[in-house]
Amino acid sequence: MKTMTGKTESRHSTLAEVLAMETGDQAAVHGMVHTLRDLGDVRFALLRMPQGVLQCVLSGDDMDVRDGDAVMIAGEVVRDERAPGGAELHAEKVEVLSRAAEAMPVPIGKNKMNLSLDTELSLRFVTLRNLRKRAVFKIQEGIVRGFRETLQREGFTEIHSPKIVAQNAEGGANLFRMEYFGRRAYLAQSPQFYKQMAMAAGFERIFETGPVFRAEKSYTNKHSTEFSGFDLEFSYITSFKDVMKMEEELLTAGLKAVKENYGDQIKELFGQEVIVPTTPFPVVKLADLYKGLEEEFGYKVDESEKGDLTTEAERLSYEWVKKHYGHEFLFITDYSAEKRAFYHMRDENGVPQGYDLIWRGVEITTGAQREHRYDVLKKQAEEKGLAEDVKFYLEFFQYGCPPHGGFGLGIDRLTMLLCGQSIKDAEFLFRGPNRLTP
Repeated sequence: MKTMTGKTESRHSTLAEVLAMETGDQAAVHGMVHTLRDLGDVRFALLRMPQGVLQCVLSGDDMDVRDGDAVMIAGEVVRDERAPGGAELHAEKVEVLSRAAEAMPVPIGKNKMNLSLDTELSLRFVTLRNLRKRAVFKIQEGIVRGFRETLQREGFTEIHSPKIVAQNAEGGANLFRMEYFGRRAYLAQSPQFYKQMAMAAGFERIFETGPVFRAEKSYTNKHSTEFSGFDLEFSYITSFKDVMKMEEELLTAGLKAVKENYGDQIKELFGQEVIVPTTPFPVVKLADLYKGLEEEFGYKVDESEKGDLTTEAERLSYEWVKKHYGHEFLFITDYSAEKRAFYHMRDENGVPQGYDLIWRGVEITTGAQREHRYDVLKKQAEEKGLAEDVKFYLEFFQYGCPPHGGFGLGIDRLTMLLCGQSIKDAEFLFRGPNRLTP
């Protein structure tokens, strides 16, 4: 065995390539030692690679390998159905590329590490070596990839809007303020203003993924101060129902791709079934939902609360929609204008032309047809006391803008629900009121 820090041969096999080889084929791989099993004169090392694990058989001079070492192993492939993936690598050459300086502080090789969440997050640079923890992010990447491929086929352009902004899109106080060369600036709560600017600029169909910031002191399993958002906007719609239809198609395509590629893994690791939804999704007016929840569960709220969806109503809506529609998704419409953003279009009765989408009892999306008429938009901003604050935004509409709409959803929250995990598990590095490191 050789210990080294320099470069090795540039071409090494992937896990998939090794598992496709026959007995007697030669292969060389890179990876990190995941677990070791000592049988005296031979050791079995599970090598952690980007696609999964490869069993390697070590003997003789190759025995001095430790948990956590980064290694290169070259040798003969042997087909063995007892090995993960049906093949193992019998080492003929081992190079330790980086030696672990200390023993692992947590049992990385176990499916469930049984650590407190705080400990797990503090040791995230180690705990993410756990295959179950890492799988969350392969699944998350699969969701985003499915969305992206679907929208690109539909003629959407991916953009990247700024996250340092002069004003917030939603109003309110949940903003991270910062000094910006002697001026006040904010971290963006959403790309809303710039999505709509793209519509006025003639893009017609756009989407983006990027960070979203919320200065909320929330200590729940579904909130964080920074998360990954997936937003889209498109022009020449006739109703917010066009936006709902687009989201149905996107989520159905995304979940179908996830089920095909990761469904078995999600079932095995997390005990969750990936259900590809049927379309159209059920739709209910907010007032009718509250009526249904009262009849079904005896859940009552004060009249002053019925303009928006309470957290408990959100949770109960899952049981309600499963019973009455056999579905996991539920569109809720007809919110109070007081509770909706000023840029939501309203009908002749003042009802916002938008919706929330609930999945498994958790809100994942707010969408709407936007108000594109300058005079009307300015008036609605004035009603909210925001006209001066959003003056730069109103300028986007002075020179004409097509009717348009869109939505935004949280990728982390979607992943959380898909895998049955906490939001802290669904983010690479969680940020909350009490956590700023690692």
